[in-house]
Amino acid sequence: MASEAVTAGEARPAGRRRLTRLPLWAGLAALTALVGLGLGSLGALLAQAPGVSPSSLWREPYLTGVLRFSLWQASLSTLASLGLAVPVAVALARRPRFAGRRLLLRVMELSLVIPSLIALFGLVAVHGRQGWAAPLWEALTGSPAGYLYGLSGIVLAHVFYNLPLAARLLLQELERAPAAHWRLAAQLGMTRRAIWRTLEWPALKRLLPRLAALIFTLCFTSFAIVMTLGGGPASTTLEVALYQALKFDNDLALAALLALTQLTICLGLWALALSRGGAPSLVAGDGAMPLKGRWRRRDALGASRFTDGVWLVALSLLLLPPLVAVVVAGLGGMADLAGQASLWSALVRSLVMAAGAGSLALALGLALLAGRGWLAARGRRLMAGLMEGSGQLILVLPALVLGTGLFMLLRPRLGGGWQGYGLVVLVNGFMALPFVMQVLRGALLGLPLAQRRLADQLDVQGLARFRWLLWPRLRRPAALALAYAMTLSLGDFSVIALFGSPSAPTLPMLLYQQLGSYRWQTAAATALVLLAAVGALFMLLGWLTSRLPRYPLRSLSSDSSTASLSNASSSPSRSPSRSPSREPRRSRPPSPDRPEP
Repeated sequence: MASEAVTAGEARPAGRRRLTRLPLWAGLAALTALVGLGLGSLGALLAQAPGVSPSSLWREPYLTGVLRFSLWQASLSTLASLGLAVPVAVALARRPRFAGRRLLLRVMELSLVIPSLIALFGLVAVHGRQGWAAPLWEALTGSPAGYLYGLSGIVLAHVFYNLPLAARLLLQELERAPAAHWRLAAQLGMTRRAIWRTLEWPALKRLLPRLAALIFTLCFTSFAIVMTLGGGPASTTLEVALYQALKFDNDLALAALLALTQLTICLGLWALALSRGGAPSLVAGDGAMPLKGRWRRRDALGASRFTDGVWLVALSLLLLPPLVAVVVAGLGGMADLAGQASLWSALVRSLVMAAGAGSLALALGLALLAGRGWLAARGRRLMAGLMEGSGQLILVLPALVLGTGLFMLLRPRLGGGWQGYGLVVLVNGFMALPFVMQVLRGALLGLPLAQRRLADQLDVQGLARFRWLLWPRLRRPAALALAYAMTLSLGDFSVIALFGSPSAPTLPMLLYQQLGSYRWQTAAATALVLLAAVGALFMLLGWLTSRLPRYPLRSLSSDSSTASLSNASSSPSRSPSRSPSREPRRSRPPSPDRPEP
């Protein structure tokens, strides 16, 4: 009988071998799709590259100026964003309690997902020639407010986007320091300079190389900001020149050269950054550091009260007025929405495309992480790291570069209309993949060991393992990841400007058309609708996941109950007549004048 049970137990996993290998096959399929399309797009670019010699980059004055300005504006934007983010993060870490801190942190996190054209609309409303800050600028300088256009405006917009992101990630790293470090610093009476040298700077410098590479890549490949605030040919970047060569000049060879140049610079920078420094999470964590039990910081007294206040007020003045301007101007233009049929069709078109791109990014992220977990559990760490890294390496492949390569690859068979929008969905899904994987990684790969052991002992595999073990932990992060991916696709302008149709625009393209034709009130209402759509996506997905029923198998979703069941099942020597919840009665130690029985 015992031998029959063992044989049945051995045959059952063998019969489910295909189901247990499902994560591996899904991960390999996602890896093949990413590598295949990426290499295919690069191959298509290389096929067109021989038409133009690389030496033309420094021989032709136009291309030389484009390359020089691209590097210059990205370097300035990166230095300004990181240079201002460090004192802002330190000020936020030193001030765990002040009115409006939670609101300020939420606004900082919006910088990752807010559509670029909404931010540009707000910046124009505040810093434009007729903006809110124009009278103050004229009173101080005696000249009209024209600083928003050209290099200064591009750097200002990039700082508006990247300073909050960098400061939030640096603050997240500072808040991970153990409270014992601050207790020891207070007991030793360390000065403000000593605290910075021994505690704060070592925590920050680990993140700076890769954070600088991330911000430089985002600024170097910026499209909508340069298109809107560039002010002329003197402020053209590689991304804008690539768009012009492909969209207006139909010069595929020049577009391939510019795309490969951009890719080479981004790859070289990331190769340098990967060799040093820590890896910052692309998505800031939810929770702030718990205040209970935290040691009082001595460097939070004295002159730091004033300096921290100055930094926090400056950050609020940078972030809040443009967002308030979007809401105020949009409410004033709501009366013009009733007769705009193009607005509602653009909204539906944008939501459908965002849903497609978000679903694609979520499916790819789940497949890659599931395959990575399957390989890591069997000791194949090199292949597991390659599978996970493939989803992150899409960062070095800008959207226009990937879109250009895929366009050249599919050009003989690619028509107009829905096929072009399908390509936009594909590119946006790939570009949102790194953010999706950052959100899903902790929930999918951080499963407690006791739960995995119990599931293996009970032979819970395949869909049942996903339903009872993974889904209760995964549903909220999956909703957040889908919201991030849909929001990034909803606000995309670079890819849709290349492959979209002006007669059937999305919301960002419609907003750009309205701003270009100086229809200010209509553009304000469109920007408010786009901002409301972004907020509604997060609220709706959060509400849906909170309404989903919880599965009744509590033992697989509770760490404590799983641990107790695992301990009980792994102790075969325990007597069955003794209750596992009752401890054996302890015997008294023998008395020296009484022999031990």
